[in-house]
Amino acid sequence: MAEQRSTRRAGTRQPRTTPVVIAGRTAACGVSLAVLAVSGFAWYTVNDLNGVTRSNALEEAKKDAPKHLDKSINLLLIGLDSRKDMDGNDLPKEFVQDELHAGSSEIGGYNTNSLIVLHIPPSGKVQAVSIPRDDWVQTYGADGKMHKVKEAYGYAKDAAEQKLRAKGVKGADLEHQSREAGRSATIQTVQKLLDIPIDHFAEVNLLGFYDIAKAVEPITVCLNKPVNDPITSRVTDSKGNVIKEGGGTGLKLPAGESQLDAAQALSFVRQRHYLLNGDLDRTHRQQAFIASVEYKLKQQGVMDDLGKLQKLLDVVKKDVVIDNDWNILDFAQQAPNLTGGNVEFNTLPIDKFANIGGQEVNQVDAAKLRRIVKQLFGQAAPDPAPAPATTTEAPEAGPPANAAETTVDVFNGSPVGGAAADESKALTALGYKAGKATNSETRPKTTVVKYGAGAKDAAQQIATRYGATAVAATGVQAGHVQITLGTEYTAPGGGAPAANNGADPSPTATLQMQGPAVKAGGVPCVD
Repeated sequence: MAEQRSTRRAGTRQPRTTPVVIAGRTAACGVSLAVLAVSGFAWYTVNDLNGVTRSNALEEAKKDAPKHLDKSINLLLIGLDSRKDMDGNDLPKEFVQDELHAGSSEIGGYNTNSLIVLHIPPSGKVQAVSIPRDDWVQTYGADGKMHKVKEAYGYAKDAAEQKLRAKGVKGADLEHQSREAGRSATIQTVQKLLDIPIDHFAEVNLLGFYDIAKAVEPITVCLNKPVNDPITSRVTDSKGNVIKEGGGTGLKLPAGESQLDAAQALSFVRQRHYLLNGDLDRTHRQQAFIASVEYKLKQQGVMDDLGKLQKLLDVVKKDVVIDNDWNILDFAQQAPNLTGGNVEFNTLPIDKFANIGGQEVNQVDAAKLRRIVKQLFGQAAPDPAPAPATTTEAPEAGPPANAAETTVDVFNGSPVGGAAADESKALTALGYKAGKATNSETRPKTTVVKYGAGAKDAAQQIATRYGATAVAATGVQAGHVQITLGTEYTAPGGGAPAANNGADPSPTATLQMQGPAVKAGGVPCVD
């Protein structure tokens, strides 16, 4: 998906690159956030933090940060796409290219492939939200223009590097100081986008992930269906048209649980082929991986064993960057909320895919994202329910008389997770027979409605639901209507939430998210 379509800006010293994957070859350093989500939480038990890199990058963001309404903490986890060490040196070829199939060490991009905000309240469930990396947003810290959120770091780093070079700064000092500008820009961009204060941050790159993945392997993951992603991969639709092509991860796993080593873990979170929603589905894998690692360390008693924690810390601290203001002892008061399955991960929604200036991006409504985050974090009242309609217009016509004889197949080509199943249920409730409800091999921009013999009236009525025109198609079975939800799909009627059948209300029950939540406390299964 985005790996194929991203376009690097002119005038930078890096070749064309994208986070997590470069044409399917870049290793996923975003999964290194699992390290922070586990070992980072345990640092409070260790007094010796010598060797952990500290950063001043929060200073600028704190000058105009929104105010807290309670004693909660917002922690930004940054997964940096870089195959360079802390001093800017290339990682060894045999590590990056030969062992991990992660491309050349010379690539060394500085996009943030993972951005997760952890909201840690004084008590209760921790909420984590992932920001899709291709979201088109206002960035800060460099040129102040609209870019993909992942690019805030790289633009600011490049701008700072040019100024520093003019002053004669070079070598490791140049790398350290320019990265500080990238971190600051990323923090400011996220803070402005979501209108929340960022209290602390932690950054890890590819090397950091791999070191810690080696320390905790094997790691259990769970898939809803088997995967086979050849290193040389080409994905086609039913007609043989190429949908995606490029280098795959080499990952081949069955459905259900599997035990992964560190290299397989990278492949697990960086796979882009055969995933309907590309980066968006991969984000759920990152979340599930974090949950699985946390669960393993909890089950093995690592969180409660000072000796084991110290050993893990010795691996972590050389690869992690945290802010200067992070007082580990104070943070200890919040630590109990971060273990024992008390974290829920969600992915913030996108409105639609778009092409802007030759780049494929996710268009988002920043105001909507702020409302969602404030409600999820318990800092705003839910949106009021709409007032009852008072119109005197005639009600919409119901389904045709032969609805019960018409089977409706729904294929999801939209970025909305679970939309096919939701629409199938909604249409069944209207009197139609449920057919297939699965992912689509194609991604039409608008929703397409086709029908077979004898289903014209039903198709025309269904098409009005999506603002589409029903079209007869010889490839559709008699008595069937086939719906392919487009990339601009939104749930008809505003996507009213389904009843929870007496279950305890969830903070996300009425919030639009990008796919289902991933909950910690076990090994969650994902696509």
